[in-house]
Amino acid sequence: MKLTFSAASPFARKVRIAAIELGLIDKIEFVPTTVAPAQANDEYSRITPLKKLPVLILDDGNVILDSYVIVEYLDELAGGDKLIPASGADRWKVKSDHSMLQGMLDSMLLCRYERMVRPKELHWQGWADDHWNRAWLGMARFNDKPEALSRPLDIVQIALTCVLGYADFRYADCGWRKAYPNLDAFHERMLTRPSVQISLPPKA
Repeated sequence: MKLTFSAASPFARKVRIAAIELGLIDKIEFVPTTVAPAQANDEYSRITPLKKLPVLILDDGNVILDSYVIVEYLDELAGGDKLIPASGADRWKVKSDHSMLQGMLDSMLLCRYERMVRPKELHWQGWADDHWNRAWLGMARFNDKPEALSRPLDIVQIALTCVLGYADFRYADCGWRKAYPNLDAFHERMLTRPSVQISLPPKA
């Protein structure tokens, strides 16, 4: 299997952490890939027209898209019910919580693109503030969910770690630790895991 990734991508980091935790990291070849808004990458577009990271390319050439779907595939490969509950109410709760975290990352990335790509005179501050507020209020939601922060490791905790790590990486002065002490304590616990340390994004 091959995984397209960038060390800066929180979505690819999610898959890397999951692969380590599931004992599958040695079965995956990591292919560094660069994608950026408003920049063509015809070779990668042939793999996925969405031009998003990561994708998992199976040995038979089939492609699995979306970080969550990739983790779900790896979880099944590892025997199932490891990071994603196999059935019942817990499965739908985990999937729903993960969707919120995925949306929070999307919003944070859009805020970055607004600053990175659009000329300064065309910045839409209200739009950027709205997207940042979605991520910020999402953090508040998880700060007040002690059960989600303390249960055995699952895809929600991995994704939340990637959200907080991305906040440190791209928005170092946003103040999430002071605002959300429960998330701070959770993140410090997660940093004791080798999978989380190994996958830290590069210094900005």
